[in-house]
This record gives sequence, C-alpha cells and structure tokens, in this order.
Amino acid sequence: MVIEAAVSDSVTNAGFPALTVLWLLPLIGAGVVLALPARSYQFAKSLAFAVSVAVLVVAAGLGVAFDRGGDQFQFVESHSWIPAFGTTYTLGLDGIALVLVLLTAVLVPLLLIAGWNDVPADPASPKRMPHTYFALILVVESMVMISFSALDILLFYIFFEAMLIPMYFLIGGFGGVGRSRAAVKFLLYNLLGGLVMLAAVIGLYVVTTRDESPFTSGTFDFRAIASAANSGELGVGPGVLNALFLGFMFAFAVKAPLWPLHSWLPDSAVESTPSTAVLMMAVVDKVGTFAMIRYCLQLFPESSSTFAPWIITLAVIGIVYGAILAIAQTDVMRLIAYTSISHFGFIILGIFAMTSQSQAGSALYMVNHGVSTAALFLIAGFLVSQRGTRSIAAYGGVQKVAPVLAGTFLVAGLATLSLPGLAPFISEFLVLVGTYSRYHVAAIAATAALVLSAIYILWLYQRMMGGPVKEGQGTIRDLARRELVVVAPLIALLLLLGIYPKPALDVITPAVSHTVVDGAPTPLVADHEGGAHK
Repeated sequence: MVIEAAVSDSVTNAGFPALTVLWLLPLIGAGVVLALPARSYQFAKSLAFAVSVAVLVVAAGLGVAFDRGGDQFQFVESHSWIPAFGTTYTLGLDGIALVLVLLTAVLVPLLLIAGWNDVPADPASPKRMPHTYFALILVVESMVMISFSALDILLFYIFFEAMLIPMYFLIGGFGGVGRSRAAVKFLLYNLLGGLVMLAAVIGLYVVTTRDESPFTSGTFDFRAIASAANSGELGVGPGVLNALFLGFMFAFAVKAPLWPLHSWLPDSAVESTPSTAVLMMAVVDKVGTFAMIRYCLQLFPESSSTFAPWIITLAVIGIVYGAILAIAQTDVMRLIAYTSISHFGFIILGIFAMTSQSQAGSALYMVNHGVSTAALFLIAGFLVSQRGTRSIAAYGGVQKVAPVLAGTFLVAGLATLSLPGLAPFISEFLVLVGTYSRYHVAAIAATAALVLSAIYILWLYQRMMGGPVKEGQGTIRDLARRELVVVAPLIALLLLLGIYPKPALDVITPAVSHTVVDGAPTPLVADHEGGAHK
C-alpha cells in the first residue's frame, strides 16, 4: 500500500500529451495514407514522409525539454484503462528511452527516402503498392514509440507483440524471392518468445494479487512493482522470481537477438528491402535490449544477478560467432546481418555486467549501432540495387567508378569495427572497460573479437571496392542526390557522436544510475577500484 501511494503521488499528467501524440501521429498518418486511392501513391509517399518529419519534430521537442537533473521518468501521462485488471495507460520517458525515441524519429524519415523507389507501383497488385509499404513503416514506428514510453507492463506487452504484424507484412509482402519463408520464420520465433512472456506477465500479475504482496489489488504498474522488487517486498521466493525472469528474458533474447535464438535475423534481413532490414535491426530489435534494462534488471534484480554469468557467456559466444560467420559470407547483405548479431552481443554483455560504465556503454551502443548499421546496410543496398546481385565476388574496383559511394561505405564500415573517432568506439570501449571490472575473461574474449571485425570489414572493402574494375561494373553510378540525402546525415552522426558523445551520455547516465542502484543487488555494484562492495 505504501508503494502504490508513493508511485501515485509521483504521477503528474502532462499539460500537453506529447508522448500520446508521438505514437498516435504515425498511426493516424498510416491510416490516412492507406485510405488514399492507389493512383495517388506519389502523394501518399510524400504524406508519409511529412508525417515522419512531424514525429521527428515532436521527438526533438521532448529532447530539448528533457531535464537531465530532473525526475527519472518525465512527460508522464497516466489515465485509467482497465481498472478491473489494475492496468493503466501510463507513459513516461527516462534518459535511455529518450535517446532511443530520438534514434527512431531520425531514422524513419531517412528510411522512407531510401525506400522511395523500392516498391514500384503495380495496380494489378494493390497489396504491394508503395503507399501500403510506407504506411506499414509508420505503423511500426508508432508501436516502437509506445513500447519505449510505456510504464504499464501489460501496455508494453500488447505493443511489443503487435509490432510483429506490420513487420511480418513488410518482410513477406515486399521482400525478395525467399520473403515468405523469412517472414514466417521471423513471426514464429518472435511469437514463441511473446507467448512465453505472456505467461510471465500473467504470473507477475498473480504475484501482485497475493496477500503477501504490498499491493491492495493486482497491478501492472511497472514503477510500483519495481519499487517492491528492489525493496524485497513482493512476498515470493527466488524460484518463482527466477521463472518469471526467464519468461521475460526469453522473449527479449529472441527479439534482440541473442545467440542461439538469432537464426531468424539473417534470413529476414537478406530477404527484406534495405529500408525494412534497417528498420528491423536498428529500431525494432532495440526494443529487446531496451526491455532487458527496464524490465529484467529492475523487476527481477536478484534473478538478474543469478543468471548474469550465463547470459554474459551467451553474449560472448554471440560476439565471436557473429564475427566468424560474417567473415565466411559471400553475400554482402548477409555479412552485414551477421555483424549485427555480434554487436548485439556487446550490448547484452554490457547490460548484464551491471556496472555503470558497461550499462551506459550499452545504452549508447544501441544508438550508435542503429546509425552505423543503417549507413552500412543502406549504402550496400544502393549498390546492390544497381548491380542486381548481392554476391561479393561480383564486385571489384567500385571505388574507381563510384568514389563517393565507396568512401561513405568505408566510413560506415570503419564505424562498424569501432574505429576511434567514430560513434561505436566510445560505446564499445565503455562496455569492455565496465565488463572487465567484474568479468575479466568475458571482456578479454570480447576484445579479441575486435580483430575478427577488422578482418570482415576490411576484407569486404578490399574485395568489393578495391582492385581492378570487374566486368559489369560500368553500369554502377555514384550516389544520386536522393541517396546522398540519406547517407550524409548518418555519416555526420557517426562523426559527431564519435567526437563528442557527451550530450547523449549526459542524458543516459542518470537513467543508468537508477538501473544500477535500484535494479542490481548491491554486491554487484562495482567500486572505483574494480572490486565489488556491499
């Protein structure tokens, strides 16, 4: 009862419901775009782009208004939803959610421009019209935005699962030859994870209804349950909490994806359009790693401590496995997809090392990985769309016929291997330093994998961009104006966040301090000398 009162007192409905606007705007925009007649597909695409820019403006306003020294959750909106089940429509942003909202808002307009010509108009196939493709991207953006801002567990779960539907149609309706199989594989893996999580969500609700719990009735309020969990007042044994933790973690590990639950990702990325693949890897999959920080660590601090060594082991395996598989690929798009598996391993490693440095690095890595993957995958997609093949062996000497394309590809590739001065370096450095203070072997093994990343990126560049011009390369042109509009902001962000990451870290660090202090048992908090203290 005390916990519920404290949380209730902290809720203040914002004068302007910015977070509601943030997710409703793209959803309503998608509906309007779909309602337009098929012959108006050019206007429909322009309208979808305008809606995405409006979402970016709202997100930027939130970024400017966010008080770095203020409450943990800001812009809070709370309204009664289903009182009989103790669930509310409650939204709010902390620093980690804010930077991911900004990442999503920046990427979606660029993805719409990048995919402007991905879907040719075909009146005979209305389900594959361009405005359907653009509307589905806006729907995904809407559901990702509410997932990052939800402070009610049931509300989060509904949209965590609902985003699978538009992603399924984006992959299966607009992808390559193997799109149907890839879409079904994507859906089955993620539905399995979601069903397991549903059982855990129900179980957690039952825990809050027990007489031993500090609640007067069952609740899905994240802040109330997290407060009770961290004070040890939930009134259940560690066995139950471990089972609930594993239910949540399984779903997030599939979404992230964590080895060995990753096998849906390469097929989905390769068979999708480049814009869809980037939306999936740079935005949708971040919901999984974000949820590990918010829900696994803060709702189940003791269980997170118990399973951390096992999860870290899987993360390190994923780092090395993804890098080795990337080296072995002959398909450029599949190679980039496997690099993402390796990078997600770094993010998860930092989360479960449970030090302030590693978690700040992981949160920043989510943003940096989104930007670097978007740049590399889209530039490769522009090249593949001209040549008509994903085979690395079909290319050679591209830098002689398309120097700007080759140069931007090199910058994006060097960012992927975390070259100092580019965005991913500082986040990867923080993850490794923070992990080393508690898990020496894991940090050393992950550091060794950096050599593998240098191999797959530099060898890829040498085979595709260097050497003599191969036959058939004469049809390749340099980046067009539309493509430069997409690539230039991404390269600028890689440089800006690489040279001056302080603004992002200033927003992330206070949120991480709440997670480390409140979400992890005190024996796991690393001291300045690298040891553990009580």
